Amino acid sequence: MTPRIIVCLILGLAIPAGWAWAEDLAPGAAADSQIRELGSRRELFVDHFLIERLDRAQLVLNRPKDEGIVLEFDKPWEGRFCACVTILKDADRYRMYYRGEPQAGPDGNKGEVTCTAESADAVHWTKPNVGLFEVAGSRDNNVILAGAAPFSHNFSPMIDTRPGVPGDQRYKAMAGVHTSGLAAFASADGLHWRKLQEKPVLESKPFAFDSQNVSFWSPSEECYVCYFRTWNNDVRWISRTTSRDYVNWTPPVAMEFRHGDGQAPIEHLYTNQTGVYFRAEHLYVATAARFMPGRQVISDEQAKAINVAPDYFKDISDVVLLTSRGGNRYDRTFMEGFFRPGIGLKNWVSRTNYAALNIVQTGPDEMSFYVQNDYAQPTARLRRFTLRLDGFASVRADYDGGEMLTRPLTFSGKRLSINFATSAPGGIRVEIQDASGKPIPGYALAEADELIGNEIGRSVSWKGRQDVGPLAGKTVRLRFVMKDADLYSLRFE
Repeated sequence: MTPRIIVCLILGLAIPAGWAWAEDLAPGAAADSQIRELGSRRELFVDHFLIERLDRAQLVLNRPKDEGIVLEFDKPWEGRFCACVTILKDADRYRMYYRGEPQAGPDGNKGEVTCTAESADAVHWTKPNVGLFEVAGSRDNNVILAGAAPFSHNFSPMIDTRPGVPGDQRYKAMAGVHTSGLAAFASADGLHWRKLQEKPVLESKPFAFDSQNVSFWSPSEECYVCYFRTWNNDVRWISRTTSRDYVNWTPPVAMEFRHGDGQAPIEHLYTNQTGVYFRAEHLYVATAARFMPGRQVISDEQAKAINVAPDYFKDISDVVLLTSRGGNRYDRTFMEGFFRPGIGLKNWVSRTNYAALNIVQTGPDEMSFYVQNDYAQPTARLRRFTLRLDGFASVRADYDGGEMLTRPLTFSGKRLSINFATSAPGGIRVEIQDASGKPIPGYALAEADELIGNEIGRSVSWKGRQDVGPLAGKTVRLRFVMKDADLYSLRFE
């Protein structure tokens, strides 16, 4: 009996048929190693991958800033049950996809359609009249899939970045519910879609498939990855599967959720919204919906006052941050909410506050993600939230100062660049040590120049010298001495 199965039995979790635990089902997933081989890739401080010791410093979650409403789901074919939003960046433009559903019905009902919107900056969105399907007696609409039940229920597109992908398959999508299994779709332009084959690429039993089934090409694992919702002893869970061709998929793997040195507390996780972080392709970031069934905030009278659909106010949800470096493991470094529901009763109803799939860059130092508001209400809409680049979390020291020591690591490059922010009296100094923890001459703390300011990338220096090339390929440690400062990421260049 494997250690994972023992843990599941202790926690009282079922192990459904069809699940697998073997990490070797995830091509490219590397085993944990004490020496971190960074090369020249960017590393974010969203977990303890690089951190060996914190002294009077802490790893903290940063919460996003509300930038307001960007889209109203106000067309007759859209409505209060719009959901399953995906945001894609395609060269110099952005595309949005979402389910239109004015009246609630069974998953995959004939009244569901798939809609699109577009933008030049991911801030100002328009709904193009694509003229592809007749809806409500007219083709003057933004519908790109109709009459294709049940696939409009959770149609989830991606742009395929696999080298050599055929042009007519540059866009791909997964869709399907528990009665149909998952179907794979392809498109050349993101508007005209076809199935890659009639047969489902993943059969339904024993899986749910009732929320977004998110897929992408992973450069680090060199395969397609698909994450989807499953059940585990009546708890909403997440599983994943991998593929080389987007048609033939490995047996699904139940995800593990790690917190500190053990398993994370068990919570319902609905739509997982996992994707490659665009500035560090080996790191996956998930803005998952944490669902609290039966946790009711508003009364029947309050529900009538805000005109929420009956039975859609007896649960609540928020967004939590998960990260993964491949394989069947999520790190739940932070159990607290990444996005808290807003002020007002409308934000405390069932299945609102679900994040859209994908985080995109919307400025030189800014990235955005999007959250559905007012679900099951006439005012259903999408809001935008921003963070600094790499700014999901940070190592933080207060005014009295603190330190972080990294694990042993190797790198390639000639400069060390960090993403950081300090107060006016704050600062950061960096010491490079050898594998045993001894300061390396020329890179000791006494020689380190203090970094003061707020920048996405600045090179570290020692008495004005930035060159760390002589240490490339050698095992070193980094010691960060900080005062009233945040460290978001680092990269050797």
